[in-house]
Amino acid sequence: MKLLKERAENRPVGDSLIVQTGVRLLVPFLQLFGLYVIVHGHYSPGGGFQGGVVLGSSFILLALAYDLKTSIRHFSLRANAILGNTGALIFTGIGAFCAVMGGLFLDYSALDKIIPLGPIEWRSFGIFLVEVGVGLAVMSIMVSLFWDLSSGGEMDEGL
Repeated sequence: MKLLKERAENRPVGDSLIVQTGVRLLVPFLQLFGLYVIVHGHYSPGGGFQGGVVLGSSFILLALAYDLKTSIRHFSLRANAILGNTGALIFTGIGAFCAVMGGLFLDYSALDKIIPLGPIEWRSFGIFLVEVGVGLAVMSIMVSLFWDLSSGGEMDEGL
């Protein structure tokens, strides 16, 4: 009981133990669902953009329930930049590689010349890779926009 009183006294005004506990329990499931939407996106509605939004919203939810520093501690600025650029590179790289291999931009059947899986299998695998790239880029951009807008570009305080 004494520990709970100490925690309550050290907590800034507006912080809620119930909200923070709920967010702490919800974030891993949101991230898992976001990954599921990205991975399953080439079979059903959804995909890279929707999964990236769900993944990004999990980090935004951390910032809203705790503070900006907590969100950045779980997903650093460097990791955010690397994942965002990697996602864009995956998308454009696959498209350009398809064009180099003799097809059109994002014509995945052209990749059959590298590994003979068949054009249908390459289309499925190519869509999957592009969805992963889009998901990473969307997640990174969404989190970056929130961090910048909520901190006024300072990245130290947040809401």
